[in-house]
Amino acid sequence: MRLRFIGTTSDDGDCPTLYEVEGTADILVQGDRVTDPEQLARLRHVKSSETFVTVPRDLLTRFAPRAEPREMIPFSEIRHMFREFKHTAWRLETRRSYATDRGTPKWERWKAGADIAAEPLDAWRENVTAATAEGRRFERVRIVDEPPTEGQSYLLASGLGNVAAGEDIRNLPRSQAERLGLPDWDFWLFDSRLLARFVFGEDDTTLGVILSEDPADIAAACQARDAAWHHAIPTTEFATRVRSEM
Repeated sequence: MRLRFIGTTSDDGDCPTLYEVEGTADILVQGDRVTDPEQLARLRHVKSSETFVTVPRDLLTRFAPRAEPREMIPFSEIRHMFREFKHTAWRLETRRSYATDRGTPKWERWKAGADIAAEPLDAWRENVTAATAEGRRFERVRIVDEPPTEGQSYLLASGLGNVAAGEDIRNLPRSQAERLGLPDWDFWLFDSRLLARFVFGEDDTTLGVILSEDPADIAAACQARDAAWHHAIPTTEFATRVRSEM
């Protein structure tokens, strides 16, 4: 089963680290294996399949979940949040392609060479324009491969229209995102209090989202947001750079 990175207290990529075993209520703990015979002798009810690791206390206090995981729900059940959030709606995009993009007429127009950034406002951009006029913020960071994939090139072209509508979209090379230890999964963070984590199928189809208000989840998402935002490049500048390198 797929592992979801939760957090680490290591600055250089080594252990210790926590992961969620997706689809279960289990947490996988990565740390230094216990080999001290005296410590091993004091362990209770040991099964032959078990091993043991040590981790610093602050890994658990900072990142260990404090609530039971919620069930996955359809994405449609959180659509109202994009109208009702109070301050910020922030997105991290990590995938190389999204099925929801590839199956649209807009994708076909882009493939045919159309300037999709100049198209009339759609429902999403109309909502962005209304929200930003009220002082609320739509922001996102997109992780981009080098060179960008076809799906990422489409989002870069389309994103210029979103920026014109008022959304602040920035881009970050994947190699830098990995050095920063950013999550490898997509999410929306509403008002720094509600996390909506995406679940995708193998064909890049959105299966649903899992909501969390767990303080550990929210803190980790906020930390990822701050690190990504600090290093990411505004879309207009990034698009110019990509075109110059082609």
